[in-house]
Amino acid sequence: MSGLEEEFAGKIVASNVDATTPETAAVCQKLGFKNHGLVIRSADGETLWQQSDHEVNVDEVRAKISELTGAPM
Repeated sequence: MSGLEEEFAGKIVASNVDATTPETAAVCQKLGFKNHGLVIRSADGETLWQQSDHEVNVDEVRAKISELTGAPM
């Protein structure tokens, strides 16, 4: 997933977050994740799309980023 920022250069900012800290574990729980997941947020922090745990599919993520940003896949 870390290559998505390069793939969609200038369109997104990506970050990996440690889901095991108390603060991020609470966020994961609020999002309905058992352990981890992937979240696409707007620039102001609104959750636009998410996939949880081991259901994350990079092709679906690319398609959603393309749809949200207007960037070609």
